[in-house]
Amino acid sequence: MKSKYLLIAIFVLTLLFPTSNLIGQDKNKNYGKASDEIFPYQRFQKAYKYHFLEPIKFYGAGREIPPPTDLKEVRIGFLGPLEGSVIVSLGKQMLQGATLAIEEANKKGGYRGIPFKLMIHNDVGLWGAAANEVVKMDDEKVWAWLGSIDDIVSHVAIRATLKLEIPMVCTGDPDPTFTETAIPWVIRVISDDRQSCYSLVNQIYKKDGLSRVAVIRANNRYGRVGIKIFSETATRVGHPMVIEERFNDGETDFKTQLERILVTSPDAILIWGNAKESALILQQIRAMGLKQPIYGSDRMVNPEFLKIAGKLAEGIVTTCQYNPNADIPKLKAFQSNYLKRFSQEPDVFAAHAYDGMNIIIGAINKAGLNRVLIRDVLTDLKTFQNYPGITGKIVFDGSWNDIGDIYMAEVRDGKFKFSLAPPPKDMERHTSNAGY
Repeated sequence: MKSKYLLIAIFVLTLLFPTSNLIGQDKNKNYGKASDEIFPYQRFQKAYKYHFLEPIKFYGAGREIPPPTDLKEVRIGFLGPLEGSVIVSLGKQMLQGATLAIEEANKKGGYRGIPFKLMIHNDVGLWGAAANEVVKMDDEKVWAWLGSIDDIVSHVAIRATLKLEIPMVCTGDPDPTFTETAIPWVIRVISDDRQSCYSLVNQIYKKDGLSRVAVIRANNRYGRVGIKIFSETATRVGHPMVIEERFNDGETDFKTQLERILVTSPDAILIWGNAKESALILQQIRAMGLKQPIYGSDRMVNPEFLKIAGKLAEGIVTTCQYNPNADIPKLKAFQSNYLKRFSQEPDVFAAHAYDGMNIIIGAINKAGLNRVLIRDVLTDLKTFQNYPGITGKIVFDGSWNDIGDIYMAEVRDGKFKFSLAPPPKDMERHTSNAGY
């Protein structure tokens, strides 16, 4: 009798916990590749359920819709800051990377002999405007779209893409909460600020042995959300920020903020903002006689920062979502072709847009002209897991967030030098062996 009840119990457990959901899962893997030390609430009680580790399913209709038969072009949308924004230079790089991918695909025959066409839309960082642009893309009958960089724009746009059911590939917004909206029409092909902050925390507190960090950051969502992750992570390893100051885009005089920082006697300063303001802040830090090590957000990895900062940039450390000097043949070919086509070196947004657009094109070629089927391919973790992009292997977690490698970038001899940022667990092992 007991064996009968035991068999029934085993059968019920099998229904509740299908083995197909368990096979291949790493039960020791935390969200965002966090080490146990920096994982939230790890020192209190284990959560009974963790979000963002299992992909959201889409059970809606649409897979049965047949493809059109009279198309003269296959349209793909683009949304980026091209006018009226302080990050226009970044948006143009993203557009050029996407354009190059489209042009190369058309040289290979497009989609079954039909050329791809990029439908270009501008974002200006205004609430609501982005949603209107996505609606326009729907009217244009795009099959998927790529964008954007501004956090506010991206968050508004993905609400519209959810309602209109258009697949979207993000290649510029590093906001950690972007993919946590659980919208099954969105993937991100660039590492987020959560991973960058984990790497910075390891670098500053573990490897460099510092403890009192002052922060000065942009007074916008990019600065607020990025530093929020850094602050929480630093606190979990026992080093809360000593002060957090803010500045506005376009600001040039940071004396007041830096004087308040000076009073706290920090042993390092972290700058989080765009290239121009970051370089000006660095100049004023050194002009005040402050000699502390300076760290920064990934937007420092920009020729504008090096030009403005000059020799003062030497020794600055930040992160980057790929290594532009990597020995990847496809990357070198891309860089050469990009320079010939646009008379400009590609940046991180151009490179990821190129990868993201090639992923869209590959999904269309595989799925055909049906938005839901294209979505199915884009969100299929088996299809694009370890995708060999020019930015390196692209790896997605359960929220379709790119958790590929992060690199540390340090200015040496006037140029950024890149090295792979050790994962948190490896860094802990390394620093304990080093005697920190």
